[in-house]
Amino acid sequence: MSADAPPSAARRRPAAGVPPDTSTAPRVRQLVLKVHSRCNLACDYCYVYRHADQDWRDRPRVMAPGTVARVADRLAAHVARHGTDRVRVVLHGGEPLLAGVALLDRTVRTLGAALPATTTLDVAMQTNGLLLDEAALALCHTHGIDVGVSVDGDRTANDRHRRHADGRGSFTEVAAALRLLARPEHRARYAGLLCTVDLANDPVAVYRSLLEFDPPRLDLLLPHGNWSAPPPGRRPGDPATPYADWLIAVFDTWYRETPRRTGIRLFESLIALLLGGRSGTQALGGAEPDIMTIETDGTIEGTDTLKTTTASAMRTGLDVFRHSFDEALRHPSLAGRPTGPAALAPACRACPVVGACGGGLYAHRFRDGAGFAHPSVYCADLFRLIQHVRSVVAADLDALRRQAAPAGR
Repeated sequence: MSADAPPSAARRRPAAGVPPDTSTAPRVRQLVLKVHSRCNLACDYCYVYRHADQDWRDRPRVMAPGTVARVADRLAAHVARHGTDRVRVVLHGGEPLLAGVALLDRTVRTLGAALPATTTLDVAMQTNGLLLDEAALALCHTHGIDVGVSVDGDRTANDRHRRHADGRGSFTEVAAALRLLARPEHRARYAGLLCTVDLANDPVAVYRSLLEFDPPRLDLLLPHGNWSAPPPGRRPGDPATPYADWLIAVFDTWYRETPRRTGIRLFESLIALLLGGRSGTQALGGAEPDIMTIETDGTIEGTDTLKTTTASAMRTGLDVFRHSFDEALRHPSLAGRPTGPAALAPACRACPVVGACGGGLYAHRFRDGAGFAHPSVYCADLFRLIQHVRSVVAADLDALRRQAAPAGR
């Protein structure tokens, strides 16, 4: 969720005599590194701790230096083989800042030193913000780490779910961190905000409250759920569209603002897809999986939203000590799974908005005992949202054509 940042760590060139693989073979574009497996919040919707996969309980709290070194070697071999010119590593958790500044510094230096000189390393960090202070931001400036912060709106909206284990809200702490991050000397490292949609919160009020933190970009995420474990307020088969209604209220407010004060990834991706471009999110457009997750013990897994489906959906049986990234990509939870039309349900392939929807987020298509070949549990919401955005954008394009016609342009 962040902009490109220049790498800072030293790198060595790939070994001679190993030509890059320039084919269209699957490759890792984004590596999610679980540097710490625990969290200092107890959010009640968390997909790591509150869903089917509970393997975090048996994993080390912190990724050991030897594991980081092995990750670095595997990543270096992978990008050299594929001739990858840029790769993104996301420091994640749990809460990555629980690992401490020294460990994070060593981790980024180890990764950077291993990569070929021809590969740019982009580093990002997704944090709840509670430990984001001057020392952490100094580290981010040193390595060009872009920082995304999770917050769900004003105090009432945020503290509805994002609480400490003892029930205390987290808004005061995260608001202080965001004011620090937005200061001129730190703003270059400010990637944006991640907000989970809650139907109990007023959509426009949430949007306005997030704007007070002056974010360069917003990510609005649908709460994770599927056909067997539906998200709040979403009854399978119900034609009502509560999530579309919520998102449309934000879209209409955001779209009409001149100038717009922030980008919203979901809406920008949707507009791009409707105009023949590409999506910037896995939630739309049927993008091929290019995200790999490495747990603190070196286990290789796919996108970690699959933790919300079954206890085993993420498990590959692979790890960085015994397996290459190319081997892992062949697994069904990574790039080895069906993609494109072959991955979609018949109803999706026949849908008039499939080019923009792409079936929605892969994890949201799951049904227990029947896999992922289903429409998204948010199908009705996505259909209505896409139709609305298409009508608004089409009206604007028609207006522009009419304005241009008299002048012969």
